[in-house]
Amino acid sequence: MTESFRYAGATVEIVEARTILAAARVNPVELLRRATFPPPVRRADLTVSSADTPAGPVHVFAAEISTSVSDLPQKDRIRAVVLGHDPVGTLLAKRIAAGDPIATRIVDGVGTAAVAAYKKLGLDRPSGTTPEPETAVLADATAGLQATVTSEADGSLVRLRAEVPRDEVDPEHLTAMVRLVLQAVVELLPPSTEPLTGRRYVVSRESIPRVTTTTQEVTLDQVGGLADVVAELRQIAVSFRHPEAMARWGARRPQGILMYGPPGTGKTMLSRALANEIGADFREIRTPEILDKWLGGSERNIKQIFRDARRYRVPTLILFDEFDSIISYAGAGGDAASQAINAVAGIFKQEMNDLIEANPNVIVVATTNFPHRVDDSLIRSGRFDVKISVPKPDDTSRSEIFRKMIAQLAAAHEEPGFTMFADDLDLGELGRVSPGMTGADIKEALRRVQLAKAMQDARTGGMVDPISQADLLASIRDLLGQH
Repeated sequence: MTESFRYAGATVEIVEARTILAAARVNPVELLRRATFPPPVRRADLTVSSADTPAGPVHVFAAEISTSVSDLPQKDRIRAVVLGHDPVGTLLAKRIAAGDPIATRIVDGVGTAAVAAYKKLGLDRPSGTTPEPETAVLADATAGLQATVTSEADGSLVRLRAEVPRDEVDPEHLTAMVRLVLQAVVELLPPSTEPLTGRRYVVSRESIPRVTTTTQEVTLDQVGGLADVVAELRQIAVSFRHPEAMARWGARRPQGILMYGPPGTGKTMLSRALANEIGADFREIRTPEILDKWLGGSERNIKQIFRDARRYRVPTLILFDEFDSIISYAGAGGDAASQAINAVAGIFKQEMNDLIEANPNVIVVATTNFPHRVDDSLIRSGRFDVKISVPKPDDTSRSEIFRKMIAQLAAAHEEPGFTMFADDLDLGELGRVSPGMTGADIKEALRRVQLAKAMQDARTGGMVDPISQADLLASIRDLLGQH
């Protein structure tokens, strides 16, 4: 769910506010980090987190607005000082942005000389006593939110902080805090009726690292198109991380989770994301680790796996991937192979009966593409308490998967002077024209476009346009044509 409003001429979109607040209970959620503002504001960061206070747990909204160039690299700081905001400075800045080497050398030379002169005269050292920061309060009457404002005497740094009891916090508080942050930004800008006109700010919980995301590093934040599944896994993660609350109410968190659905829908990825959400080690068990051609070998292997599980002293998620291939014929057949699998299934049932009591640090996940092949007695409640269907995504879900994958790729690879994706992508159309595609298929469609652009880049020496809507549509058509 997305809420939109306008402030000072800007369009502001808050994506899944309730999800942001829920995630902040576990880990701080950073917002607005990629947003840009008019000079002199250089950045405005907003973080939502959780804290325990004497009065009880609270959600903490903390923002930091900077007009200082001190957080820029030294070369950029020097240029900012030399260029200033006069017409000549603006012209030189444009020439530098265009790659003019002469303008760059002029500005860098003047800047270096200025820095050397300041140091020689002792002007780079602070004089006198640093003034105390000024404090004030900003309030949003609609949500009843008050934020304490602390600002440096020179206005170079402004901090806002507000706390809301965890049981009372709702999306209106987040919206109010975003408004207060923008209000503080506007107060730092030159007087104008609508100083943020034409700008668009998206407030979402995606805090994407500038590294290539792998399935080992994936988090539930980065899973697209499976909102209901992600919500259920978050609840499981909360129950795992708070054993004291479970004990207080005599509640028993899920011991086992069965995820089933078509191939490529992300069951293994979701398992890894759940482990990362819990902060657990990830142990993946595949068929060759259990089934053994020698008599008694399979039984020994499954016993050893659970013997190890009972000794883990750190949170651990054990994944039995392709579960049906391990125990799919339990109860059927009289040959030696079937008897061995039946024995493995029997041991599995026994070990799962009291695993959570033996070691509460362990949670078991099993995935299968063929749930009808799994014997009901293996996955009954008490062994696998939660059964989650992971379906193929619909049009809306595919659009969301495209959005998140594209955002992750852009965050990992884009840099000044290099734009990976065009600005006018129609994600809704991409979702509509890709019926039947799974998350794995969408990833493959993007991979093909990336490869094509990289090959073109290699041939032309960098004269390549960003990935366009037409490029993505062609890749989707090619992939669907092969299915």
